[in-house]
Amino acid sequence: MRPFMLFPILLAALPVSAQQAADAFAPEAATALASKDSGAPVAASKWMVAAANPLAVRAGAKVLADGGSAADAMVAVQTVLGLVEPQSSGLGGGAFLVWYDGATGQMTTLDGRETAPLAATPRLFQDDDGEPLKFFDAVVGGRSVGTPGTPALLEMAHAKWGRAGWPSLFADAISLAENGFEVSPRLAALVESDQERLSGYARTASYFVPEGAPVAAGSTLTNLAYAKTLAAIATGGAEAFYTGEIAQGIVDTVVNVQGNPGVLSMTDLSVYKVKERAPVCVTYRTHDVCGMGPPSSGALTVGQILGMLEGYDLAALGKDSPEAWRLIGDASRLAFADRGRYMADSDFVPMPTKGLVNTDYLASRAAALASETALTDVSAGEPPFDHALLLADDESIELPSTSHISIVDQYGNALSMTTTIENGFGSRLMAPGGFLLNNELTDFSFRTHVDGVPIANRVEPGKRPRSSMAPTIVLKDGKPVLVVGSPGGSRIIGYVAKTVIAHLDWGLDPQAAIALPHLVNRFGTYDLEEGTDAANLAEPLTALGFETSVRGLNSGLHAIAVSEDGLLGGADPRREGIALGE
Repeated sequence: MRPFMLFPILLAALPVSAQQAADAFAPEAATALASKDSGAPVAASKWMVAAANPLAVRAGAKVLADGGSAADAMVAVQTVLGLVEPQSSGLGGGAFLVWYDGATGQMTTLDGRETAPLAATPRLFQDDDGEPLKFFDAVVGGRSVGTPGTPALLEMAHAKWGRAGWPSLFADAISLAENGFEVSPRLAALVESDQERLSGYARTASYFVPEGAPVAAGSTLTNLAYAKTLAAIATGGAEAFYTGEIAQGIVDTVVNVQGNPGVLSMTDLSVYKVKERAPVCVTYRTHDVCGMGPPSSGALTVGQILGMLEGYDLAALGKDSPEAWRLIGDASRLAFADRGRYMADSDFVPMPTKGLVNTDYLASRAAALASETALTDVSAGEPPFDHALLLADDESIELPSTSHISIVDQYGNALSMTTTIENGFGSRLMAPGGFLLNNELTDFSFRTHVDGVPIANRVEPGKRPRSSMAPTIVLKDGKPVLVVGSPGGSRIIGYVAKTVIAHLDWGLDPQAAIALPHLVNRFGTYDLEEGTDAANLAEPLTALGFETSVRGLNSGLHAIAVSEDGLLGGADPRREGIALGE
């Protein structure tokens, strides 16, 4: 067995039982899990993987230790995540992947976002009077289900960058599905809190709420249907998912559900394509911060926040300074105003993508930050745009779930992938193949126009809904120095921006940067993470003119810092993930 350099495994791993940890990694890992010094980063010299569940991390670590690439390890991690934390991601959802190629130094992104069915209409999320549906009236059932993109993305990433044999990457997930895995405290708690919605559909209820009782933490759960689906994909590739029995099961589940059927078809599945796109990058503190462009708003909005802050000395102000957080908060508000006005699937809506991160434009927006108090008036700007188009502000709701994977392999490749089925447990529909189906279509604006002016992120057939997922790779002199991302709905943008700032401006290692308390301002109210030192800033931020709200902010950040001295990894103490390396 290869020796894993685990040093203190992180606080985020502590909810996992000691027995599960021992089974998942090795005696050395169980010892590290019990370490009191759990706030330190994990260190390694060759490779590292950080993700949201120890069993998934173990699967990826095995692949990397056997000489696989970051793309290979991602397939193993994702297929296990779809089993052990099905509320967040899986085969029935979508993902965005950012890739740095160690051999060529090139960066690219893969867009595995779900698409609206070809039969979708502008009125999909409106009642008979043309008014928007209530959120959960739209989410639960078949209406919200878009064409899944994750299986196609796994296959394309492996085809482009994989080294290991495709079938071998499914071995751990199939074994766990057949032989059982221990239900984590997080999964059990989420099932209990959502028991009523999960109980509304027989197949979903029989898995998560058997005999009327939610699955308990520490119990063993098997999923033979999921094992069969994985075996089919391992043998037949993604085509086995998008055609034939598995695809028909998805469509039947969506269109035949009682009460809120959808319009997904076999054609939607058969024509689905992953899109390779150029990354969106901004310069910050002599680094290039790169991520996923449209249909994600992640890289653009993170980039705008950082670009507006470029002229301010956050390092001198420090992480505890109300003034630093005033600047970050108002930069975020300005960026979110542009996000609501302009950002959507650029295959359908002309977008000023380059203009939104234009240096002169961001400098002009940043001038507003010279105020000594919170901005009283925040609205979208007018970025350079070669297409005259009047757009109304978006009204879409984006609630948190999702998962994030960061990987660096021994070949110098780096991968940052955020993966989701949208809201916790997605549409609450489980396909016959043993996986939950997304509710991604509710990331569209339920309204199509405001006072006759179209909304960019409106529903259209084949369109990909706007996302806030922000998988990010930070480069210095063309080489990765930080691989990071998070779940968390539209707050993802704030979580990622904070972590980049904490690392580059305040010199925090990835674990400390992740654990730093959250302060997030999107639309005016400053959310301060309860139970942390962030709550101490409520009074000074209020004095600066902000409305504040102390509340839970449950991110799931996973980050790897890369330097000449090796790798340092961090996982969010707010969830169950770990980092593991050699």
